[in-house]
Amino acid sequence: MGVNDLSNDEFERLCGPWATRTPADVAALFAGYPGTWWIAGGWAIEAFTGVRREHEDVDVSVLRDELPSLRKHLAGRLDVWAAGSGALRPLLPDDDIDDDPDAALWDTEGQIWTRVSAQDPWEYDILLSPGSARLWEYRRDPSIRMPMSDALWARDGVRYLQPEIQLLYKAPGLRHKDQLDFDNTVPLLDDRRRRWLRQALEQTLPDHPWIAAL
Repeated sequence: MGVNDLSNDEFERLCGPWATRTPADVAALFAGYPGTWWIAGGWAIEAFTGVRREHEDVDVSVLRDELPSLRKHLAGRLDVWAAGSGALRPLLPDDDIDDDPDAALWDTEGQIWTRVSAQDPWEYDILLSPGSARLWEYRRDPSIRMPMSDALWARDGVRYLQPEIQLLYKAPGLRHKDQLDFDNTVPLLDDRRRRWLRQALEQTLPDHPWIAAL
């Protein structure tokens, strides 16, 4: 059993609580950061649709290749832990943060968790995404890609993932909240966005029920 399999109460007992954070908090954290970052998940859907929804957390993404830059940006403010396959381990401050990120991370580690110290709650769960500053890539199928300038949009200093891309990420789970996000978002998508999502679903999930609605 890994940490992802624990109940919320058991996780908090063993690992500590999570702080409640918002997109504005993320924008403040990344102020001055030279790399690429964005918010995905439910907050990205809410920002696009204007429909309020519940949020368990805030989904932040950075480029995996830019992890050394992120660690420099967070140094002295937040400790960084690598997370993957249900395990956590600290990336120690004395590590060479100029190193290749793949030298600091195990292959199974696709996220980092951050907090001020062991006495403080966890602050952010940050996804390490493939691609580059110029090119967004879909983690589950790297052949699906888009110029990064087209994959992100911004409002009030906060960068968000485009809604059609976020729906693609939500499609495999098809939870109740994912269906609600789809129903609230699709009427606002223009033909180009609908076509992109339909083609991406046909390539990755050809039997998905959302295809018929696009």
